[in-house]
Amino acid sequence: MELKRVVVTGFGALSPLGNTAADTWRNMVAGKSGAALITAFDTEKFKTRFACEVKDFDPLSFIDRREARRMDRVTHFGMVVADEAIAHSKLMDSNPNPDRVGVIWGSGIGGLDTFLTEASAYAKGDGTPRFNPFFIPKMIADITPGHISMKYNLRGPNFTTVSACASATNALIDAYNYIRLGKVDAMVTGGSEAAVTEAGIGGFNAMNALSTRNDSPETASRPFDLNRDGFVMGEGGACIILEEYEHAIKRGATIYAEMVGGGLSADAHHLTAPHPEGLGAINVMKNALSDAGMQPEEVDYINVHGTSTPLGDIAETKAIKAVFNEHAYKLNISSTKSMTGHLLGAAGAIEALAAIMSIVDGVIPPTINHETEDPEIDHKLNFTLNKSQTREVNAALSNTFGFGGHNASVLFRKLK
Repeated sequence: MELKRVVVTGFGALSPLGNTAADTWRNMVAGKSGAALITAFDTEKFKTRFACEVKDFDPLSFIDRREARRMDRVTHFGMVVADEAIAHSKLMDSNPNPDRVGVIWGSGIGGLDTFLTEASAYAKGDGTPRFNPFFIPKMIADITPGHISMKYNLRGPNFTTVSACASATNALIDAYNYIRLGKVDAMVTGGSEAAVTEAGIGGFNAMNALSTRNDSPETASRPFDLNRDGFVMGEGGACIILEEYEHAIKRGATIYAEMVGGGLSADAHHLTAPHPEGLGAINVMKNALSDAGMQPEEVDYINVHGTSTPLGDIAETKAIKAVFNEHAYKLNISSTKSMTGHLLGAAGAIEALAAIMSIVDGVIPPTINHETEDPEIDHKLNFTLNKSQTREVNAALSNTFGFGGHNASVLFRKLK
């Protein structure tokens, strides 16, 4: 069976760096931090009092008030980025067969704020089970693609992938496979997350996973730096329109890049810590390259998982050297989490967008906040420190690794 080619024809984003894909990318290239003190709730008693929040966002500017009340913030994010991506791609202008366009979405947690609100209200009551009738459909992680499909009458495959911080990358890979197998013509895919809540910050604080650099939030996310002390929570989402090549050509779509491979693996090591030698990361990058039929030397840029955690950054660096050998020193490597924070289940979508845009614009976004080299990390590698760099990017890889040892990588290439 001959596999179909899969191309990118549109995208949208809502992030701590901007409320559109263009604004997000511009501020990412400029090396801006999206971190600041949390505004969503009172953080006085929390160990971490900052995050990378979405700013100046009013869902009622995009969604009918009645509908918005029936959605969690995670779905608000998803609807807005899907709207932008679909409009950007002009997919619906061609009246596609609705049975051959689907929505696959990633979210690691789903409607956390809704769950917290409803559970807290019940706990404060007299034991009578009074719950909002929209409690469950607002909370469940799979509801965002349902809303997107209903708005656009998309009747193809529709589900959510949940694999912690690899969720959106898993969604991209599933969407890619449906297209290249000829099952559908196009997919709306990506992810959203809205975990800047009391439960989200408090829960990750309890795991000692978050940075506590409260006196300087904007410098707290510092991947590969000796003084990194944990990740910074982010929120938002991104959407990418993947489309079968011939379908895109026939309707005259603008093609931004080709998706050529996806890899999956498991660490099978620890609930939260990576394998110390990066074995799962090694396998997932090898799998993505094999799936694409590409050699390591053909890759120019890696948008790494790079969360700014003590163990994770070391393990991923070891894995890159093991997979790319001497070519590792010719790569550009960067962690855009240094600017966006960690969007958890949506991270793979926003970082895939960065990989795609590096191909489109020939610019590598930086890893900001680097001050001190870590002796356990090979700093002969080009981590694109503190300032973006210009170079031709023919192929870019994006890595995401999640709690539970879930690893996913996607590979994009300039259209040939």
